[in-house]
Order: sequence, then C-alpha cells, then structure tokens
Amino acid sequence: MAGAIASAMLFAFPVRAQDSRLSLADRVAQLEQRAQNRDQAGIGMVNQIQQLQAQIRQQQGRIEELQHHLQELDDKSKAQYTDLDARLGRLEGSGAGAAAAKAQAGKSSSNNPAAPASASSAAASGTALASSAGTPGSVADPAAVQAAYDVAFKALQSGDYVQASREFRSFIQQYPNQTLTPNAWYWLGESYYVTMNYPVALESFQHLLSQFPQSEKVPDALLKVGYCQFELKHLKQAQTTLTAVTTRYPGSPAASLAKERLHRIQLQSVN
Repeated sequence: MAGAIASAMLFAFPVRAQDSRLSLADRVAQLEQRAQNRDQAGIGMVNQIQQLQAQIRQQQGRIEELQHHLQELDDKSKAQYTDLDARLGRLEGSGAGAAAAKAQAGKSSSNNPAAPASASSAAASGTALASSAGTPGSVADPAAVQAAYDVAFKALQSGDYVQASREFRSFIQQYPNQTLTPNAWYWLGESYYVTMNYPVALESFQHLLSQFPQSEKVPDALLKVGYCQFELKHLKQAQTTLTAVTTRYPGSPAASLAKERLHRIQLQSVN
C-alpha cells in the first residue's frame, strides 16, 4: 500500500512541474504583452506630444504675425496722428494769417476813404455768408449742409482720418447748429479716437453731450467718453461713465459694449 502511494506521488510530480512550467510561460507571455502594450502607448503619447508641439509652434508663429501686424497698425496710427497735428497746425496758422490780412485790409480801408467800393462789397458779401451759415438758428441750404457732411463722412469711411477730421471741423465751424452738427461732433471725436489722440477725442464727445443732449448720438458719445477715459488710464472715471451707459440706455448696443469694457476693467483690477 505504501509503495502504491509513493508511485502515485512520483507520477504526479512531473505533471505538476509541467503545469507550473506552463503557468510560468503564460505569465512571461502576459508580461511581454503588457510591455508591448506599454511601448505602443508610449509611442502614441510621444506622437501626441509631437503633434501638440507642432501646434504650439504654429500658434506662436501666428501670434508673432499678429504682434507684427499690431505694431504696424500702431506705427501707422502714430504717423497719421503726427500728420494730423502738423496739418491742423498749418491750417490754424493759415487761418491766423488770413485773419491778420483781413484786419490789415480793414485798417487800410478805414484810413483810405477812397478805397474801391468792390472791396467793401466783397467784405460785406463774406460777412453775410458767414452770418447765414455760421449763426446758430440761421437757415442754411439743406443741400449744401448735406453735401459738406457727406464729404467729411466719405473721408472717414475711406480711412483718411486726417482729412475726415479737417472736414468735420470745417463743417462744424460753418454749420454750428444744424441737424447734422451733433453727428459731426461725434465723428470728429471718432477720427481723433482711432488715431489715439484720446484727450482731443474726449473733448469732442463731451462737447456733443453738453451741447446736444437730445441727439440720438448721445448713448454712443457717452460710451466713447468711457472708452477715452479707459485709454487714458482713468479707470475709476471710465467705470463710472460706462456704468451710466448701462443704466441710462439698457438694451442698447452702447450698453452691451459698455458691459464688455467694464468686464475688462474688472479683470485688470483683479490682475
């Protein structure tokens, strides 16, 4: 009996050893499969990283292009402002010269009673033209008013802000109290704003608000006052002005833009 048991145990041992060897082989195969899977996952991750790096390089290139474009626009705006300032200076200088010449001519005429009648007639005609066009409440030719306004507005639309500001200033001087005058003040301010002459733009928008409080341009002008204050780093004033836009003109496009700028101010305050 003992011999039979011993024989059975000897017979079973090779079978168990074989099962153990097979199990070990399976384990090795599993480990190899896991290692292979990890290698494939690592390769996939490397590919993803390379793709992300390529996208980042593309985005950096795009950002550099945009920065270059913004710099060009900034340089162009500064050049336009410089040109505008120089032209206005020449315009004001020529106006002062004309006024001085006119005063000298008047003095000569008073000293010389025998001055030609045609000169006094021309002066009277010029005075009458200025009176009919420039005096508040006077009646001006609607066609002439519209034509002068269109010239200025077309210059603004074409991007010639220097010419636009000159034409709107001329329009305001000639027609200081017409239906289109508040619009002219607004677009004059806009021509200064786009050339980053924020102090002068602010004065134009504020003049519209004080002199033409019933104009349909008031909400937009008040918005631009806030914009100018923002650009001039007067953030508290800008916040007050833009909040006034949202409360006085709720639901308007100006109110929507004011909310966006207020959000930017809040972000700057947090940062």
